[in-house]
Amino acid sequence: MDKLRELYQSMILDHSQHPHNYKVLAGANLTADGHNPLCGDQITIYIKVENDLIKEISFQGQGCAISKASTSIMTTILKGKTVNEAQAIFIKFQHMIKSGEYDIEEMGKLAVLAGVHKYPVRVKCAILPWHTAVNSLKSTDQSEVFSTE
Repeated sequence: MDKLRELYQSMILDHSQHPHNYKVLAGANLTADGHNPLCGDQITIYIKVENDLIKEISFQGQGCAISKASTSIMTTILKGKTVNEAQAIFIKFQHMIKSGEYDIEEMGKLAVLAGVHKYPVRVKCAILPWHTAVNSLKSTDQSEVFSTE
């Protein structure tokens, strides 16, 4: 189990130090800002949605390793998903990050963040980008109002 934890920590650090999709997205039709005052995380999510499909997604900002890794992984997973698929992934991620319970087949790369549930202050760091993206997606005509509770 220690080897698995080391692998997960290594993946979190890698995503934090070399985040995927870290850029201002030209042509984004949705943007949202997120801030976690507890640790100072600040992010802006850029999304290009066409016909209910997330064509592109990126971010910029500053944050702790958990926040940046969560955002980096989120952008790779949500690209190519529909707004409803993004909602479903958010709900599963939220459950995992708060409880530590997950199905590896459903969560894929996001499973590296499951251990965050042991550190309640860090849960807010991991979920910040998701709340930010969901709030942005709420403005699309195709989506229903998402519960972020």
